[in-house]
This record gives sequence, structure tokens and C-alpha cells, in this order.
Amino acid sequence: MSSVVSAVDLKVGYSSSLVLANIDNLQIDKGEIISIIGESGIGKTTLLRNIAKLQKPLDGELLIFGSSSYPARGNIGYIPQKLGLVKHETVYFNVLEGAVCHESIFKSIFGFHDQKVVDKVEESISLMNLLDKIDAPIKHLSGGQQRRVAIARTMAQGAKLILADEFLSELDDKTANNVWNVMYDYVKANQITLIIVEHNIERAKLADRCFKLEKGDKNYSILVEVEK
Repeated sequence: MSSVVSAVDLKVGYSSSLVLANIDNLQIDKGEIISIIGESGIGKTTLLRNIAKLQKPLDGELLIFGSSSYPARGNIGYIPQKLGLVKHETVYFNVLEGAVCHESIFKSIFGFHDQKVVDKVEESISLMNLLDKIDAPIKHLSGGQQRRVAIARTMAQGAKLILADEFLSELDDKTANNVWNVMYDYVKANQITLIIVEHNIERAKLADRCFKLEKGDKNYSILVEVEK
């Protein structure tokens, strides 16, 4: 099986003099759920941003879907810590922003959306239990509700690879567990690859494989698999 993510001798960070992490070899297959843990500032978010093609590696090989070039529009879904929602627009508008990535630019701009796109938006909002907020402006929602909107937006996008950076933060334990279960079922049913950065160790170990970024012998961190 070809890897969705393949990293060999990968160095990530800000410059050659400020390397945060070195990844000797990481192979992630289609449909796998991978979690990454580690202390703050050790390079977890930077690694995720490299995989998302938002930041270039300092050195080494990083292939996404078998290629070093940027994947097709919509194939990578990214849920950052800073959600990037349009605060004055509604829940529906923000989730639609994810769904339209597979439409033509004309339809995206002028709003002639296919019914299947509208259905996908409503389905994703429903999965996040936000139908009662569908017409509410983002700025009127709590932090936890906004985070669920960002998750719904990525689900509506139909990405083949989802990268989620502390995507369950700001949620109470009950809601976090519910959202995790929905996301788990969603990615497994659709053979989507999910990579999460997670601070909750128990939840991180629910992934298929759990990795930890930890300080190595040199100044940068290394990635080691955690026994579950």
C-alpha cells in the first residue's frame, strides 16, 4: 500500500540554525488515525504545517499522496488551533467554504451550488450537532461551538487527509468525547487519513498509532512511537 504521508530524514523548523524536529522515517497509510503528543514548543504544530504544505521542510523528503508537489485542491483538510473562521458570517457560510472546494470557481463565486454540496454542508453541521445554530453568526458562538464549526467545515470539504491541531480543545469532556467518536466513525467509514496533535494522552492512545516528539541527543526533537 502506498503511503499517504512519507517522511524520510525530514527536518522541520524555522532555519538551519533553528531545527525543531528530525523525522527519520514516518510512513502513514490510507485510513490510518495517527496521534502526535509532546510538550509545548517541541515542533508538533510545525510538523503538521509541513505536512499541510503551509511550510517548507528544511531538509529531507516529504511526500504527500506519493508526490512532493501540492495535492489537488481540497485533498488536505487542516484544522488549526486558530480556526480562521469568518466571524461575521453564519455557521452555514463557513461550512460551505469547505464544501465548495470541489466545485468550479464560477459556482463558488456566484453561489450556484449543486444540491449535493448543500446536502454535504447540512450533513456536516448535523454531525457536529449545530443545526440549531446554522444561521447564527460565528461571533455569537462560544469557543467550543466555533471549534465544532471548523470541524464541520473540514468534513464538508471531503478531504482525503485531515490534519487536526488540538481540535478538541475548548470542549468539555462530554462534548469532546462525542466529537471524537463522530470524527473516528467518519474517517474510518470513508477511509480518510487523520493526523491529530493531542494533549490528552488517553485520547491520543485511541488512535491506531501514537507518536511522541521528544528531545533527542541533539538540540532538536525526534519522533518515537508510543506503546499503547
